Amino acid sequence: MSREIYDILEQMAQERDLPLDLLVSSLEGALANAYKKQEGMPNTARVRVQMDRPGSGGTDYRIFGEMEVVGFVADPHTQMSLEDAQKIKEDVEVGDFLEIELPPQHYGRISAQTVLQVLKQKLRELEKDALLELLRQKVGGVVLCTIQRNDGRSVSMLINNRIDAILPKGHQAYHERYRINDRLYCYVLELKENESGKGVRVIVSRTEPNLVVELMKKDVPEVGDGTIEVKAVARKVGSRTKLAVQSRNPLVDAVGACIGHRGSRIQAITDELFGEKIDVIPWSREPDQFIRDALNPARVNRIIPTDRLDEKTGRPVAVVVVPNNQLSLAIGKDGVNVTLASDLTGFSLDVRSESQLAEKPAREQTRNNPSAESA
Repeated sequence: MSREIYDILEQMAQERDLPLDLLVSSLEGALANAYKKQEGMPNTARVRVQMDRPGSGGTDYRIFGEMEVVGFVADPHTQMSLEDAQKIKEDVEVGDFLEIELPPQHYGRISAQTVLQVLKQKLRELEKDALLELLRQKVGGVVLCTIQRNDGRSVSMLINNRIDAILPKGHQAYHERYRINDRLYCYVLELKENESGKGVRVIVSRTEPNLVVELMKKDVPEVGDGTIEVKAVARKVGSRTKLAVQSRNPLVDAVGACIGHRGSRIQAITDELFGEKIDVIPWSREPDQFIRDALNPARVNRIIPTDRLDEKTGRPVAVVVVPNNQLSLAIGKDGVNVTLASDLTGFSLDVRSESQLAEKPAREQTRNNPSAESA
């Protein structure tokens, strides 16, 4: 291959993030197809182009055609007589196939425009295939999508301006507005084959709890490299997410690293989620401590374990006692704080104030002894 062509292909490989050998073989295929078209060969003709690499000492290009050895030649493009074949290989027989090198001058008549068109098409296919393979590895991760269309149900997006992505209605955050040309990070749920059977669509989500985890991996280097592990996540889309984190390095503060200097790291994720608050708490093996941290910013006086299971969730029930002035803070607006804390810790949390806890035994005693009430 001439040094100039090799340099061009090498530059294209770097710019498009494709293997150089793949580009060379694609060009060889494009030249072979163009040769067949120029020479009027049938599509079934087998033609192979070999481009010598720099430093090989060979000529720039060599072209080969596979010929069927026959007793009577009906198509000179794909067949050759036994007599001619035996001049090349003595022990050849009728029915064998023989690859011969075609004269170089034929190669010079190939249309450069045809080669360029075929190569461009092949490059598009290679780029798309490479991107799809990358996306297959990205299932369960995040990708940056550009919004193309919003029909009120699903949102059509593009990944790298090449791959179609769909954000279904059920995976859209209620507080977000999806405007044309906006760019959003989305969680990759799955790859689905198109109904036509050609190509795939990527199904993405903006509501998955793991979207927040993957954004943490992207924006917090210590989470991305595994120094800090996200042990649990609970999310109320558009309102708040709670993350429990643990450091694998005793010298690294897990919560501090996730929040960043003056909250810069966590604020970047909040901005990406259109104002959704992110609480980062330390993970603990001790349920008592874990529950206390999960209910932050409310202060907890004590936790009373029970032997009961929640009828709806099947989780073990724990009674959490808080100061009277902390009850609303512990429960949170619309119950979000206690609900997320329950999801995060795996316990069904029954939050009560000190006064409520004191009143309950008296009410239970009254129900068990009706005469006391009448008295």
